[in-house]
Amino acid sequence: MSKNKKLFKSAGIVGGFTLFSRILGYVRDIVIARYFGTATIAAQAFIVAFRIPNTLRHLVGEGAANAAVIPILSEYLGEDKKKEFWHITNIMLNLIIIVLAIITIIGTIMAPVIVRIIAFGFVNDPAKLELTIYLTRIMFSFIFFIGIAAYGMGVLNTLRNFAIAAVGSCFLNITMIIFGIWVCQRFEQPVIGLAIAVLLGGLFQILVQIPVLLKKGFYFEFAFDFSHPAIKKMGRLLLPRMVGSSIYQLNAFLDTFFASFSSIVGQGAIGALYFSNRLIQFPTALFGSALATACLPTMSRQAIKNDIPGLKNTLAVALKTLLVFLIPSTVGLLVLSRPIVSILFERGEFDQLSTQITSLALMYYCFGIFFYSAARVITSCFYALKDTRTPVKVTFYCLLLNGVLNFLLMKPLQVGGIALATSISSAVNFFLLLYLLRQKIGIIGFGKVIKMFYAIIIASSIMGAGCIYAYYYCRKLMAGWQALAIAVISAMLIYLIVGWMLKIFKGFHVNLE
Repeated sequence: MSKNKKLFKSAGIVGGFTLFSRILGYVRDIVIARYFGTATIAAQAFIVAFRIPNTLRHLVGEGAANAAVIPILSEYLGEDKKKEFWHITNIMLNLIIIVLAIITIIGTIMAPVIVRIIAFGFVNDPAKLELTIYLTRIMFSFIFFIGIAAYGMGVLNTLRNFAIAAVGSCFLNITMIIFGIWVCQRFEQPVIGLAIAVLLGGLFQILVQIPVLLKKGFYFEFAFDFSHPAIKKMGRLLLPRMVGSSIYQLNAFLDTFFASFSSIVGQGAIGALYFSNRLIQFPTALFGSALATACLPTMSRQAIKNDIPGLKNTLAVALKTLLVFLIPSTVGLLVLSRPIVSILFERGEFDQLSTQITSLALMYYCFGIFFYSAARVITSCFYALKDTRTPVKVTFYCLLLNGVLNFLLMKPLQVGGIALATSISSAVNFFLLLYLLRQKIGIIGFGKVIKMFYAIIIASSIMGAGCIYAYYYCRKLMAGWQALAIAVISAMLIYLIVGWMLKIFKGFHVNLE
C-alpha cells in the first residue's frame, strides 16, 4: 500500500502540473483559433509545420528518456555509484547533442521534401506550401531544444523529481500565448511570430531544469566514452524504441496526409483534427501520461529486483486508476463535444463550420481515450523489463491498420473517419500489448479490475444522462459557458455519488493472490 501511495503521489505531482500546463494549452489554442481559425492558410501551414518537429521529439527525445535512460540510470542510483551516474549522464548528453544537431541541420535543409511528403495535398496550393516550408525551417530547431529538455526530464524522473520536468511545458504555452496576443500582429505575416515563440518556449524548458539538476549534483563534462557498458545498454534499448516511436509518430503524419486531401474530407480537416486532438490530450495527459511517467521508475526498480508480483500490482493499480477517471471523461467529452468546442474556440476566424467538424472529430477520438492511455502504461511495463522490441512490432501492425482504416473511412465519415481510425487502432494496440505482456510475466490479476469496470460503466452512463439534461435545461436560462460549467459540476457530483454507492472508489490496492 505504501508503494501505491508513492505511485499516486508521483502521478499526482505530474498530473497537477500537467493540468496547469493543459489549461495554459487551451488558452494557447483559444488564441490560435481566435486569430488564425482552422481553415485559413496560416492555421493549416502552422499546424503542419509545428507537427513535424513536435512529433520528432518523441523519436529522439522523450522516447529515449522513457525507454532507455530511466531503466539503465536506475541501476546507478546508489551512493557508491553517484559519480558514475553523473559520468554516464554526461556521456549520453553529449551524444544526444550531436545527434540532435545533425537532425536539425538535415531537417532544415530538407524541409521542402518533408512538407511535400507529410502534406501532399498542399502541392496544389503554392502559397500554402511555401508558407508551410518556411515555418518548418524556422521551427525545426525546436527539436534540438525539446530533445535536450526531454533528456533532462528523464534524468530528473530517474531521481524521482517529477515537478520541474512536468512544469517545463508550461513555458512553451506561456510564450505562445504572449506572442499570439501581443507580438504576432507586429509581423507582416503574423504566424511567423508564433513560430518564433515555439523556439523560445523550447529554450525555456531547458533553462528551467538547469538549477534543479545542479542542486542534485549535475556537472557538465565533455565525455565521449560511447563504448561505456551503460551506453551500450541504452543503445540496445534506444534503437528499437526509436523505431517504435517513428512508427507511432507516423500515425500522426498519416492522419495529416489523409486530412490534407480537402476535396475528400472537406476544408479545415487538419485544423479540426488538431483542436479535437488537443481536447483529447487533456484526460490522456492528466491521467495516462502522468501514470506512465510515474510508473516507469517504480517498475524499473521492481524489474531490477525481479519483484514480478510487485510489478503486476503496480500495473493493475495504474490500469484501475485509468478506468476510474478516463471512462467518465470519455462519456463527458462525447455527450458535450459540440458545446465544449463552441464555447472554447468559436470566435473570430473559428466559425460554426469549424465547430461542426471539430466536434465531429472529437466524438470519434473519444472512443480511444482509455485504450491510448492504457497502452502507454503497459508499454512502460515492457520498458521496465528492458523489452523495447515487442511494443515496436505491435505499433507497426497498428500503423498499417490505421492507414487502411483511414483510407476506408475518410470518404464516408470525412474527418470523423480519420479520428475513428485512430481510436480503433489504439484499441487493437492495447489488447495486443496486454496479451503479449501476459505471455511474458504470467497472469496479471485483473479479476477485480474487470468486475469494477461494469460498475464504472453504469456510473458513467448515469452521469452522461444527467450531464446532458443539466446542460440543455440550464442553456435555456443562462449563457452557454455557465450552462456548461453547471453541467460539468453536476456530472462530477453524479459520478461521485453513484460511484460511492457502487463502491468504485473502495481502495486502489489489487489483491493478486
